[in-house]
Amino acid sequence: MIDVDEFVLGWSGHPVCSKRYHFIIKADGNSIGGYHKPCVRCGDILHFSELRCKSCSHVTTTDDVEDWVCHHLEDTTHLLHGVIHSNGYGHLLRVNGREGGSRVLSGCHIMDFWDRLCKTLAVRKVSVMDVSKKYGLEYRILHAITKGRTWYGDWGYEFGAGSFALTFDSYKSAVETLSSLPLSIFLSQGLKPNTRLQEMISYYQSLSKCELVNIKDLFCFLLTLIHDKHKSSSTVEATCKKQRTTSGVLSWSRPDVVRVDEAMFRVLRAVSGSNWVSYRALRGAVCRVAPPPLLDHCLMELGGKMAAEGMVVKARPNLDSGALEYRLEPQSVSITCTCNDSCVANCPRSEVLKQDLKFLYESMLHPQTMLSYGPDLTRNIAISSAQKLLDCKQFVKDYKHEKLSSGNGAMVCLSCQLELVDHSEETAPDPPPELVVLPANATVSDLKIEASKAFQEVYLAFRRFQAEELLGFGGVEDSSLVKLLLGSTELVRVGGRCLGKNGLNKFRVERGIERWTVECICGAKDDDGERMMACDVCGVWQHTRCSGINDSDSVPAKFVCYRCRDSVQMTPTVGRCKNESSNGSFGKSLTTPYDVL
Repeated sequence: MIDVDEFVLGWSGHPVCSKRYHFIIKADGNSIGGYHKPCVRCGDILHFSELRCKSCSHVTTTDDVEDWVCHHLEDTTHLLHGVIHSNGYGHLLRVNGREGGSRVLSGCHIMDFWDRLCKTLAVRKVSVMDVSKKYGLEYRILHAITKGRTWYGDWGYEFGAGSFALTFDSYKSAVETLSSLPLSIFLSQGLKPNTRLQEMISYYQSLSKCELVNIKDLFCFLLTLIHDKHKSSSTVEATCKKQRTTSGVLSWSRPDVVRVDEAMFRVLRAVSGSNWVSYRALRGAVCRVAPPPLLDHCLMELGGKMAAEGMVVKARPNLDSGALEYRLEPQSVSITCTCNDSCVANCPRSEVLKQDLKFLYESMLHPQTMLSYGPDLTRNIAISSAQKLLDCKQFVKDYKHEKLSSGNGAMVCLSCQLELVDHSEETAPDPPPELVVLPANATVSDLKIEASKAFQEVYLAFRRFQAEELLGFGGVEDSSLVKLLLGSTELVRVGGRCLGKNGLNKFRVERGIERWTVECICGAKDDDGERMMACDVCGVWQHTRCSGINDSDSVPAKFVCYRCRDSVQMTPTVGRCKNESSNGSFGKSLTTPYDVL
């Protein structure tokens, strides 16, 4: 996936949890715990469990271990990397499918596993920063245009937050606007010669039996062609491997191969109509022409060969058996397909399809490379919509687990909402509710004890938290039975305080203790992961892009926001950029791509 500052991704306002659990699938399939590491002094390979190097007697220090752990956590080759906090909130940090280096698992396989894992662990919510790529293209645009949602939406991830103060409504509007853009505006250019874009659109319109009306239709059809072409080639390859002779690789003279091919052409010409001839039947018909190894070789190479009278051999896997079958077709055979048939046998090669997909994507979808066409107003709206899709990267899945059953009534299950009595700026914010399970005869005192334990164990800043009262039940005795007091109530508010000075204030919130103010002209009021810089006069942070500075440009040595431009007194300082600062509270650039297939 990416090197992500997880504080930006949804849970920055939560208190810091006492534990984080990392779930990793390494690209090489090995276990991290069984890894070997080099000695920092001599370089000899040591097992991770060994503390002393046998060659130089260097003793592994805590810093060495931390460096080793950080190396694995920051490894960009992991097929899967997710982290779950002890309060049940998590982040999906990396998915690398086949395009990302996976030899076996696809992105869908990895996501299926991750989703089942989260359900099994009763995870509450998981956030993800979608900067996925497919065929080298930004998939959050491509998938939004064809499916109406992010790729992660196939597993229930929904819009979480947009950069530059974009909302869910603006995201949906951008999807609908761009996907419904009619292809006719690209084709209506008067009497001018056809451009490459126009010719390509017309070609794929002719290739599809279903009418391609808008951008969504075009890209859905092209992606279906690529998918079916890949599926077909995989099936043919598997069939050829299955049917390949085990007698070893032999060499035959060209006259021998031509003789067998001509015999097979005669058999196929003798077949009436458009009937297909199976691999087994064709092999049996020419079994006396050549030895079996040569027959198998020629059959595997027969597809696509030219026969007499302008005919070409078409080969395909049988839909039921998977075995190859053949027939002759005119080289200029008309292309027909149904809405569910992508004409795999007659469409361009997979490499050509991907090249065309990239060209169409850059010409029609990407805001920085979109070609000029039609009315300027329409094009400007399309560019704005495409940019919004690129700027909407944060998605969240709420697992919405069903209420934990209390079985036969022997247990009481409560969701406890904590409210600090002495809340101040120095204390941690109120955390999400925690589940507390009590016996049926539990008292209010028992509830306070268990609620205190729950929050003490989950959050560092609440190590000395003590629950003191049930809010809304003033004057209730500690000896009162919870079951009788609350009845069918599932949520209870518990008031309390953190006793003494525990020195844990630095853990009060995930985003860190340093305070900063974000107020950008786009409407953003908080860190959204995009590059920002601070005004040298008022210290307020704003997006560099909103201030007219491209992401590729360096930050000016002095920056004054639009509010302070008329100010007389300015203190020039070195320009500060959130994503270029060494201060960890401002995170890192979130621009590194990852692959999903």
